[in-house]
Amino acid sequence: MGDEMDLFNLAGLVMKNAYTPYSNFKVGVAILSTTGNLYKGCNVENAAYPQGLCAESGAISAMIAGGCFKIREILIRSDAKKLIVPCGGCRQKIREFSYKETIVHLADSTGIKKTLSFEKLLPFSFDNSYLENKGKRSS
Repeated sequence: MGDEMDLFNLAGLVMKNAYTPYSNFKVGVAILSTTGNLYKGCNVENAAYPQGLCAESGAISAMIAGGCFKIREILIRSDAKKLIVPCGGCRQKIREFSYKETIVHLADSTGIKKTLSFEKLLPFSFDNSYLENKGKRSS
């Protein structure tokens, strides 16, 4: 898909804005929603470490704020020497707004290193189908 380079470049631009004074581990994310809109996010650290935000969370929040609720493609980019992958919490956040066939691109500064479906990234994921009894009390 031709959108890959748009996502790659957008993730690179936003990655430069990441606030990472503690780890110096910058991450940029770009999302193409099912409505065709692009959204971006970068990681933001905090001296109180658990209060930091992952780039995936920021991009998803921007997408939701823009009125879109489904991801067609997501690209995660860093300058790490190893293949960048989203943390477990971000995999679950991506799952909430993805389809099994949502495309996930993993990239470094030189290009996309791996592309896979979300289902391959997180098989056996937890979704709302497990909550079919929500609101009902068991006796």
